[in-house]
Amino acid sequence: MIAKFLQSGHTAVSHLSILPTVLRDADLLAASLRALGHEPLFGGVLRGFADDRQPVLLQVQLPEGQALGWSRHPDGSLALVADLQRLSRSRSLQALLGRVTRHYAAQLALQDAARLLPGATIEMERPLAL
Repeated sequence: MIAKFLQSGHTAVSHLSILPTVLRDADLLAASLRALGHEPLFGGVLRGFADDRQPVLLQVQLPEGQALGWSRHPDGSLALVADLQRLSRSRSLQALLGRVTRHYAAQLALQDAARLLPGATIEMERPLAL
């Protein structure tokens, strides 16, 4: 159980199992990164292979020296910008991206519930297992 919704004396319980997630909200993504102990920076350029440079909307420097960034696609979604070869070989980077996505999805679901249930009290039943 992730959250409990209280409205008009009735309690409903939410359970999230799988949420297909397309990242669109850069502020929510930044908040998710902060919640996981990373300090995101808005803007900038990531350097890649052969001095390739990619402008990003949001980026984070990881302790191992790896940088992850996100750029905005024309459809409004956020696309990951990273060294995909290194990413594919690193279980810790893959795990981090999974934790970020889960946190983002849970927070987005709670925001949506608050929007759809005005006046309801929405509480986290327990912290997310990240």
